[in-house]
Amino acid sequence: MQRYDWLKQIRRLDPERDFLRIYRITAAHEFPWDITRALELALYRTYAVPRIGRLLAETAELTRRTQKRYDDTALLLDAVLEHGFDGADGRTAIRRMNQMHRSYDIGNDDMRYVLSTFVVVPQRWIDQYGWRRLSEHEKRAIAAYYRTLGRHMGITEIPQTFEDFERFLDAYEAAHFGWDEGARKVSDATLDLMAGWYGPLAPLVRGASMALLDDTLLDAFRYEHPRPAVRTAVRGALKLRAKAVRLLPPRRRPHYARQNPEIKGYPNGFRVAELGTFPAPRAGGCPLPHADGPAPR
Repeated sequence: MQRYDWLKQIRRLDPERDFLRIYRITAAHEFPWDITRALELALYRTYAVPRIGRLLAETAELTRRTQKRYDDTALLLDAVLEHGFDGADGRTAIRRMNQMHRSYDIGNDDMRYVLSTFVVVPQRWIDQYGWRRLSEHEKRAIAAYYRTLGRHMGITEIPQTFEDFERFLDAYEAAHFGWDEGARKVSDATLDLMAGWYGPLAPLVRGASMALLDDTLLDAFRYEHPRPAVRTAVRGALKLRAKAVRLLPPRRRPHYARQNPEIKGYPNGFRVAELGTFPAPRAGGCPLPHADGPAPR
């Protein structure tokens, strides 16, 4: 295989029909490290919406069991990507996500916003720090993938195109980003977790992570802005990494999030049905009949 062979294959596929195949290639072959970092940042951005950050603080999942919450979120999203919407583990992962979300009073707009971060943030990260930019085929396929996931989760009024997702995300953040004490605690716990993976380098890694946050996020959490020199160094290092990755041969075998070293809570394996939390359900339960028949398209 040559370096751009996966991209050539993507361009031969239909992004509206073959979106799962395209997104698997993008996430598991072309950009596994970048997609992991981008989805971390996508979820992190949602804390800056006070309703979301406050709820996460109240559940204490991200402040007391930060590693488990990180692992479970990554593995549930990963199960859908690896096994698809009709595969047993993919369907179980969606059912688990629905059971958890339906246990709390989460509005449709906030759900749409979280979904939009999964579409837009990876594109922006990869275009800035990836070894190549995302193609239009990939952007269309990622939008179609998350439209499908959103429908399986009972989300309504989902943006239709990548550009629609982007406009919705930017408008929502402009209207809703703000300070909340609980959200700041969740943010601190998340940054501490990620820095802690690197042992004695933790302070350096935490500082580097802060340098990747935009001013709107920093202001929402009331963090000091990193010095321009630090930002330049961190972002320059990521761009140097991208140049090095561009010289590597293409990845032949897929790499999924379950293979990441950051997943630390399940050294002996896991069952998708046992991932996540099991709070007392609210009235209504899971909105879609995943256990009894095919989920609606």
